[in-house]
Amino acid sequence: MMGVGVLAAAAMLSLPGARADAGEPDPATTEGPVVQEAPVILITGSTGGLGREVALEMGSMGAHVIVHGRNEERGREVVEQITTEGIGSAEFHAADLASLDEVRALAERIRASHDRLDVLVNNAGIWLQPDDGRVLNDEGVELHFQVNYLAHVLLTEELVDLLKESGTLDSPSRIVNVASVAQRPIDFDDPMMDEDYSDGRGYAQSKLAQILHTFDLAEELADEPVLVYALHPATMMDTDMVLSRGAQARVSVDEGRAAVVNLITAEGLESGQYFNGLTPARANEQAYDLEARERLRALSRRLIDEP
Repeated sequence: MMGVGVLAAAAMLSLPGARADAGEPDPATTEGPVVQEAPVILITGSTGGLGREVALEMGSMGAHVIVHGRNEERGREVVEQITTEGIGSAEFHAADLASLDEVRALAERIRASHDRLDVLVNNAGIWLQPDDGRVLNDEGVELHFQVNYLAHVLLTEELVDLLKESGTLDSPSRIVNVASVAQRPIDFDDPMMDEDYSDGRGYAQSKLAQILHTFDLAEELADEPVLVYALHPATMMDTDMVLSRGAQARVSVDEGRAAVVNLITAEGLESGQYFNGLTPARANEQAYDLEARERLRALSRRLIDEP
């Protein structure tokens, strides 16, 4: 089994995987070199922006990339680019993360079609326009909280056994939660922001929730061959989400891509860390509040189990 630790080696090969023996094959035992399976990487929100760039990078390194998004045409374009320009392979799955039922269906399709998952990158996110006002999904969950956080909690929960089975002590599986330096404490008395809504608050509390969940998940999986990280990839990248708001981009998406790829491929990084770009950092203080983490777990469980 090939884990992410050998992606760099895989990038130098002409096939989507690493050769177990790069020498000449023995004609008495095989018709060609033994080829190991390519690592399988699911990246949510990978039809555009940061997710797309990470997907293309992983494809260029020999991975099999599961591309996710809502727009099938854009998804197929990413798959085609990976398969024609890289040495990896790809497939596309559509799902609207505003719906927990669609999240469950996505996870079920992945479990049915793959016996392994080496990396899960929870990247998909929204930042609603101020004029949209407060938006709820059909179950009454505020949309930033649902898409940026809750959907990924459920998706991770549904796929964690596959990640455990795919990892080894030498080559652990990985979960990378793409959060943000924009973090605001969750008001557990009004988590859906009935009384004090703003798009900035909705985005920032959903991103902090991702970090609280990262810390919990790392503790839960401490004895499993799975590493868990959260990161702020870069500030105000030139993505559609930023530019659509009329904001001035500060950095290229390439900077964010490098930060995410680092957490997918780098070795020797302790699980359960939050990174600002390439550097370990300290998140908002609420992330280290055990009572807050317990309250978030209870809220998430209720929203998932009793929509």
